Amino acid sequence: MQVAPSVTAIPGQYWNWRQQQIYYVKAGERRSDRPPLLLIHGFGASTDHWRKNVAGLSEQFEVWAIDLLGFGRSSKPAWEYSGDLWRDQLHEFITDVIGQPVVLAGNSLGGYVGLCVASQRPQSAAGLILINSAGPFTDIQGTTKPDPIRQVMGNVVTTLFQQDWASWLLFQYVRQKSVIRKTLEKVYLDQSAITDQLVEDIYRPSADIGADKVFASVFRTPQGEKVDVLLGELTRPLLMIWGEGDPWINARSRGEKFRSYHPQLTEYYLNAGHCPHDEVPDQVNTLIGDWVTGLA
Repeated sequence: MQVAPSVTAIPGQYWNWRQQQIYYVKAGERRSDRPPLLLIHGFGASTDHWRKNVAGLSEQFEVWAIDLLGFGRSSKPAWEYSGDLWRDQLHEFITDVIGQPVVLAGNSLGGYVGLCVASQRPQSAAGLILINSAGPFTDIQGTTKPDPIRQVMGNVVTTLFQQDWASWLLFQYVRQKSVIRKTLEKVYLDQSAITDQLVEDIYRPSADIGADKVFASVFRTPQGEKVDVLLGELTRPLLMIWGEGDPWINARSRGEKFRSYHPQLTEYYLNAGHCPHDEVPDQVNTLIGDWVTGLA
């Protein structure tokens, strides 16, 4: 299997939003014939997770990547974190800094946030790309039966996370470099893509003051608008890219669910795990580049 060459992240800068510092990077030149791209990371990741994509896509596009509030190099205030908060952050960033509608591309949690922007703030979106996107649907359409044990355990865990000591202990466990590496080994098919640099990029922000409170808030905050509702409101073009080897998401059945609510989408399935943009960046960059240039 071809291994992507090591790519150094380009230096970024900060934007002040609601008295908080938001980190972002920018590369490439603005083109009159195609919209800029805005890349949105998943839970626990940052702009660093897009370095291979920024490097590749900036040859054709103006590319932006941003750290959501509470992650990466952005500020980590003790706020209530939700899809609505990050939606507003991105919408105002697009309005105030980029200055024109963008194609949003998000992985996992970043995909859900991108969907919130494209559906609820459509003036900021020229298109939407979801890569192994997260987010809750309203129902499970009878595909599984209720599991009373799982339901009870779910309630226990939810109650436990309301306790500061419990969420702090869990955070201290999951932020260990050895645990980060083991988690990556589960969700990447190509183990050679799991570098010391990748582990360090995920570990580093967890040492920031306030990172444990962000972790707790994400689990305590009520879920945002359901994916099916957002898809029903979506009027922008949609590209979906799935890593079929994702152990957290059944890509084929979840893709079918997206299509049932929004049939007019384009989708591709790749031999990769939860983060195909980092694992098979050349394939993802090509799919993004071809699709976005085809929008014009």
